[in-house]
Amino acid sequence: MQCDSCEIKNLIYRYADYLDRGDLDAVVALLKGGRLIALMADGGESEIVGEQAIHDMYRSFTRLYEDNGTPHTLHMTTNIIVEVAEGGLSASSRSYAVVFQALDDFPLQPIIGVRYYDRFSKTAESWAFNERKIESYLLGDLSRHLLQPI
Repeated sequence: MQCDSCEIKNLIYRYADYLDRGDLDAVVALLKGGRLIALMADGGESEIVGEQAIHDMYRSFTRLYEDNGTPHTLHMTTNIIVEVAEGGLSASSRSYAVVFQALDDFPLQPIIGVRYYDRFSKTAESWAFNERKIESYLLGDLSRHLLQPI
């Protein structure tokens, strides 16, 4: 049996892995029953609640390329701090991520830096996301990654 903190870190890493593989359905499955809050660099905030709304958001923003069905990105998630609440049924975490992207005509480069603020709950089976806040604070060239500006 894994420790609670280890299971939570694996959820965070799965999110990045699924995005980089272009498996948006798996990303949405991780967040179902929860909500996503985007904290924008300009101070704006957008809250997305519900599985269909989260699915629609990822489909409308994430550019997937025909050659392999992925966004040609690599999310490097680090500095994960997990705090499990007393009683062990809820937890929160903070982490950083830098997203790199490369295409034939787009040299490898960091395109965005984000902070994640997550909340989790534990069921009889496993830990699950309740909320993911994404704070975008270092913006590079997102023109090849996003279908619309943030």
